[in-house]
Amino acid sequence: MKYYIVIPAHNEQDLIGLTLQSLVSQTVLPSKVVVVNDNSTDKTEEVVLGFAKENPYISVVNKTSDAIHMPGSKVIQAFQKGFETLDSNYDIIVKIDGDLIFPPNYFETIIKHFESDPRVGMAGGFCYIDKNGEWILENLTDKDHIRGALKAYRAATFQQIGGLRPAMGWDTVDELLCKYYDWKIVTDESLHVKHLKPTGANYNKTARYKQGEAFYTLGYGFWITSIASAKLAMMKKKPFLFLDYIRGFWKAKKAKTPLLVTPEQAKFIRNYRFQKMKQKLF
Repeated sequence: MKYYIVIPAHNEQDLIGLTLQSLVSQTVLPSKVVVVNDNSTDKTEEVVLGFAKENPYISVVNKTSDAIHMPGSKVIQAFQKGFETLDSNYDIIVKIDGDLIFPPNYFETIIKHFESDPRVGMAGGFCYIDKNGEWILENLTDKDHIRGALKAYRAATFQQIGGLRPAMGWDTVDELLCKYYDWKIVTDESLHVKHLKPTGANYNKTARYKQGEAFYTLGYGFWITSIASAKLAMMKKKPFLFLDYIRGFWKAKKAKTPLLVTPEQAKFIRNYRFQKMKQKLF
């Protein structure tokens, strides 16, 4: 199976080389790697061009955008810019961040998951962060969720879910739509990926309400948003974030922010979330 990779990158001169080195060292190499140099003011482009010289399947696309790092929209707009430069001659499309180190067998293993069952629509490993010299699981989500930093989609699945939404919550709505269209999601605990910059390290103050807005645009409704917000605030060990998330939800509702899903999909999502919550309680 052929896989293409798109990497949105903003000021990643210190880390993108480590990511690319881990990609050119894969036991099954990617057919194409596009790095989208998103408004970088450092030497990100130079580092990528150095790799492209030796590895002709690597290319760089330059994009200008706001310097403010807003979760969701900026990164997916950059992904889209890179994706548009690709042909459709791939079996798997992959979106990764420019601050990861993959084990050499990562994509060989991912391909095996897709080959093992034609209903597997998405697959991924797990992010690990450095805590005092030890690599530990970056425990922000359930084990059945694939982190936004390393998403791999079957081509047919990617088309059916309508690609990626340029909004916060994109890396949840993709999986919920996978479930809606009856695709399987595989997470492989044997695949440990080093995440060199912990999630959300660069988010600014205006981003804090975005999580609540994301819950609203996913069609969660108030009660599921409240439970999800409490859980996320506890996982991040910042209980006051709960209030920010709830404020974000009400702000989005008041502004009649458009949903990322259809009413029918929103109904399915609420149902699915309630079932998952019930399973955990009983």
